[in-house]
Amino acid sequence: MKPIPCLLISLSPLLAQTPSVEEVLSLACTRSPSLAVALDKSLKADDVRAGTAYLAKGPDFLFVVEAASEPALRINDEPGPRMAKLDGSSDRWVASAKLPASRTHNFHYLIGGKPFGGRNDVMAYGEYHYLKPGVPEGKLTSKMSHTSRIYDGMAADYWVYVPAQYRPGVPIAVMFWTDGEVHINRDSGSRAMNVWDNLTYEKKIPAMLQVLVSPGTKDGQRWRSIQYDSVDDRFARYVLEEILPEVGKAYSLRSDGYSRAIAGDSSGAICALNAAWWRPEEFSRVLLRIGSFTSIQWPRRDNDGLTAKDGGHIFPYLIRKSPRKNIRVYMQDGYGDLENDHGSWPASNLALVNSFKLKGYDFKMVWGNGTHSRNGGNVELAEELLWLWRDYDPARTSQEFAQDPAEKDKPFFRIKTLNRTE
Repeated sequence: MKPIPCLLISLSPLLAQTPSVEEVLSLACTRSPSLAVALDKSLKADDVRAGTAYLAKGPDFLFVVEAASEPALRINDEPGPRMAKLDGSSDRWVASAKLPASRTHNFHYLIGGKPFGGRNDVMAYGEYHYLKPGVPEGKLTSKMSHTSRIYDGMAADYWVYVPAQYRPGVPIAVMFWTDGEVHINRDSGSRAMNVWDNLTYEKKIPAMLQVLVSPGTKDGQRWRSIQYDSVDDRFARYVLEEILPEVGKAYSLRSDGYSRAIAGDSSGAICALNAAWWRPEEFSRVLLRIGSFTSIQWPRRDNDGLTAKDGGHIFPYLIRKSPRKNIRVYMQDGYGDLENDHGSWPASNLALVNSFKLKGYDFKMVWGNGTHSRNGGNVELAEELLWLWRDYDPARTSQEFAQDPAEKDKPFFRIKTLNRTE
């Protein structure tokens, strides 16, 4: 971990207001006597006592904990910087660190040799997660609702994020997001709007509509698992025959699958792959984050009386036994992901990515040390979009995706060590 370079910035007058994160980081860097007051205004005392408090802006972090003796900070299970006692305090300790950006990190403390506090999946945002000066903001529509005929009366909310570069009458690329409600606030955990705006402005991704759709409900029951975990063509049809035609009434959309992507987290990742699997000519770019490729819907527990079919756990084998589909796939997961009666999330993703490799797919897999959290995928969003949309040419309507020759020479992903004690 590198030390944070000190940046002298103007502070809130006499710290009468809650200081910004940048102000607190500057106070910590210069060892200002005002730091104690700033921390009181910026952090919850219970979090400090519990050992879960921290502040961060991009890769710059400040860790704060209350302890009777000097705690040892551990970051990603490695020794962190030595902690210093806060001036004027007998029990608060602080340490600054610069961590790799666009990644999640874990931390905890050792006090008296015993683990204490800490958090998993702490995000170190990259430069594109903060709206850059001069970058025009896109606009989010108001919430809309659609009642499905394919899912027989199920209702779902959706939004459309329209980039500043959209021009009426000029067909635009489309990216579809399951669980879309998690991206509708600019400064939410994903900071997706900032990433979309920055990358589009710099012409590193094409201008595209982001269609954000929530899971549906019917008779007060959530239909998320029915929609997302079931392996059939209904969700693809739902998007293509119902949602996109509604969006197309207000905006000019490109109709080629080369200009469409679909993304999802957890069961939403099953949903995204499912749509592309059944309709690869309509969805050629697929983003799968912490995918739940397990037996959640096996046998299917439908409310609508349809015949039971398989769940997402069959995809690794379905891919191996079927002709290769013309899709490009980005995968993300963490080794700390779930293990329960549905199966093992990391093991299922390991099997899935090796199936993509075996069959010659154009894929990328990013492993982290995180848990079953959206944080890992959110913090990597810029990298995900850059890879999925690389070499996109708006003059084209199709492309034959091929596995990177360098990937062909690499070994399969494997489990190197099995250890039940850690």
